[in-house]
Amino acid sequence: MELNKYIDHTLLKPDATNEQIMILINEAIEFNFFSVCVNPCFIDLAKKALIKTNVKVATVIGFPLGANTTESKINEARDAIKRNADELDMVINIGMLKQGNIDYIINEINSIKNIAGEKTLKVIVETCLLSNDEKKAALEAVIKGNADFIKTSTGFSTGGADINDIKLFKELAAGKIKIKASGGIRTREKAIKMIEAGADRLGTSSSIAIVKGE
Repeated sequence: MELNKYIDHTLLKPDATNEQIMILINEAIEFNFFSVCVNPCFIDLAKKALIKTNVKVATVIGFPLGANTTESKINEARDAIKRNADELDMVINIGMLKQGNIDYIINEINSIKNIAGEKTLKVIVETCLLSNDEKKAALEAVIKGNADFIKTSTGFSTGGADINDIKLFKELAAGKIKIKASGGIRTREKAIKMIEAGADRLGTSSSIAIVKGE
């Protein structure tokens, strides 16, 4: 199993510096990770540094709370695409989901996907804040919104990726959408379990330890 090609090598901490992002980028080049995932202010730096590589640049939209207006998320997405980001990881409005306003969620996702076009859109639903029924509703909304991935977590809430959530999404999605496990994946063993449960991509800041089995 080529674990490196499942990994979005991630640094989204608010105190990240250019120097730290360059370390992340150089690690991604060395280990040939699928992508780096960085905050929007680092898109230009990452694209320039990775121009002669196969490593993609992912960024985040409405991160980490998802409570921004749809219009602000649209503006973020437009700016990210203008800067040639390859993938967008957007956070849904979790409160809207929990109060049952599913059409809001679908329309917001679809609006961002229309901007992303052929580029990959991953939708973060923050599973640790949802009941099983809400997870099912979130999955249905992500599929109806025409996104490419459902993603478990921001890594900034009360919990991260859970193996049972991956299994649930895999079973219910029936191949209609891919799954990104993110949050708290720090060991090779856990990474492999997530993939075996159905994850198509992993978001982690422990990428090197995972591929080295440390």
